[in-house]
Amino acid sequence: MNHDNYDNAYIADILHDTKTIALTGASPNPARPSYGVMRFLLSKGYRVIPVNPGQADKDILGQKVYARLADIPEPVDMVDVFRAAEYLDDVVDEALALQPRPKVIWGQLSVRDDDAAAKAEAAGLKVVMDRCPAIEYPKLINA
Repeated sequence: MNHDNYDNAYIADILHDTKTIALTGASPNPARPSYGVMRFLLSKGYRVIPVNPGQADKDILGQKVYARLADIPEPVDMVDVFRAAEYLDDVVDEALALQPRPKVIWGQLSVRDDDAAAKAEAAGLKVVMDRCPAIEYPKLINA
């Protein structure tokens, strides 16, 4: 996969097929980008499950926060990564340990690790990096 340039259909298919999103690095601070993106995704009908060990068992935007992906008690379709790029490989490892596995790893703006992406893709997951679903959605879904 060329992670420098995604086909619009690839991203649109992910956004159409995804129903449940685990958002790693979720913040309760309305000034943080993860908060705004989570609010946007919820407004579009996605089930968004925040993941942040420092906020575990609290609520963000009315959704219970979990410490780790493994703590989420239901399957997720996509893991949206609001963590620094150096943590993407760890998130991929956590996602690959889930049963069932998510279908997509989505690295937010500036979140890119080609080796982590290759590992996820080798396991059958789709990967998007350095993009934001809240930016892509209006361009591709409401177009």
